[in-house]
Amino acid sequence: MASITFKENPVTLVGEEVKVGDKAPDFKVLANDLSEVTLNDYKDSVKLISVVPSLDTGVCAEQTRRFNEEATKLGNVKVLTISMDLPFAQKRWCGAEGIENVDTLSDHRDASFGKAYGVLIEELRLLARSVFVVDSENKVTYVEYVSEATNHPDYESAIAAVEQAK
Repeated sequence: MASITFKENPVTLVGEEVKVGDKAPDFKVLANDLSEVTLNDYKDSVKLISVVPSLDTGVCAEQTRRFNEEATKLGNVKVLTISMDLPFAQKRWCGAEGIENVDTLSDHRDASFGKAYGVLIEELRLLARSVFVVDSENKVTYVEYVSEATNHPDYESAIAAVEQAK
């Protein structure tokens, strides 16, 4: 299992660690309109899944803005940002920040994504910062569990993985 810290304190991740080559686990999260969204809703597309603890924090906001900018250059790639934030807060934040190229999805109700991808922080009920690239056949082609949750992911490697998965 991936080992991470949050503000330099070790935390426990719940769920199974996802590895390159795995079939991407399904999940059920909520869109901003409270409709249910699953992995199948993005079938036949390459998916860049950006996972953040909360959009209302500096690093998470920067990460989401960065992938929003990159999304315009990636073509037919779906960029998803998943957090435990409520859908209403995600919608408000995206509107205030001008985020239009990323689907923000809430795992707040069931922690379905967090458990399926091994990123649910047991002590905080937040998601650990991570990035997954899933190809159009739902095979995982890139995984990064950021070792310190307050650090940025490796943006360049994630974008390169998306390009390879196309």
